[in-house]
Amino acid sequence: MAGPVTAREARALWLEHLANERRASPRTLEAYGFAAARYIAFLEQHRGEALTVQDLAGVTAAEVRAWLAHLRQGDKPLSPRSMSQALSAIRTFHRFLDRRLDAPNAALALVRGPRVKPGAPRPVTEDQARGMIEEPALDPDREEWEVARDQAVLTLLYGCGLRISEALSLKRSDAPLGDSLRITGKGSKMRLVPVLPAVRDAVDLYVEQAPFILEPDEPLFRAKRGGPLSPRHVQATVQNLRGRLGLPPSATPHALRHSFATHLLGAGADLRSIQELLGHASLSTTQRYTEVDAAALLSAYQAAHPRA
Repeated sequence: MAGPVTAREARALWLEHLANERRASPRTLEAYGFAAARYIAFLEQHRGEALTVQDLAGVTAAEVRAWLAHLRQGDKPLSPRSMSQALSAIRTFHRFLDRRLDAPNAALALVRGPRVKPGAPRPVTEDQARGMIEEPALDPDREEWEVARDQAVLTLLYGCGLRISEALSLKRSDAPLGDSLRITGKGSKMRLVPVLPAVRDAVDLYVEQAPFILEPDEPLFRAKRGGPLSPRHVQATVQNLRGRLGLPPSATPHALRHSFATHLLGAGADLRSIQELLGHASLSTTQRYTEVDAAALLSAYQAAHPRA
């Protein structure tokens, strides 16, 4: 007769659920899995025994607070933001235990995470965004199709406001692009994104020059050896461009998505429309861009006004 489900087995079932049913990204799976592993290990050391699912149902608010204190004071103390993310992962874990394994725990509702002040997005300017997209063409060591690929990906990030994972999720059947693009974002939320002619042209050029014959359901963007292009490649490409253009460390691939939103706001787009284009679940997330736009307005005023 099988024994009770252990905490570690429950963690494995939860990660399988996130991967297969919630379609969580590999990065999310890694972060959530690591947080749950540290949580279980702390509790087992604290109690001096291996835990079952029913033991997790009996975890007290004081034990969760002790775990958070451990994260803050350990050999590698976490920042308030990282602690908040870890607590969010554990709340998600316990919701799974409640709904799938009949092990509810009301104590989590009594625990407050550390206060985290949301940082304002750090976009690049229009000229910097244009430079990041055009600079790959000036690299004599890259093949033409690789240049076209990198420019197509960066143009999607800036021209459509996509995340790296969303741009790299495009299939061969998505090209040539139409007037709009259906994107599946975080939480499997679907949204329609308008496609600018410049974005369409960049993707068309890459498809024309790519040396691979792809099936309709295969990833559109490919690495040099033919495998799917990885997010790490895009990050490394932008890091290289940043050095060549003399841009700050904040000029990341995600900064192009921030710039998409900030430049739209500066041109008069309303927040609700930008929320839909970015796929934000909450308008409060999108409202962070007003801080950036207000800062840019104040900076322009101080630079231009004769009495400033």
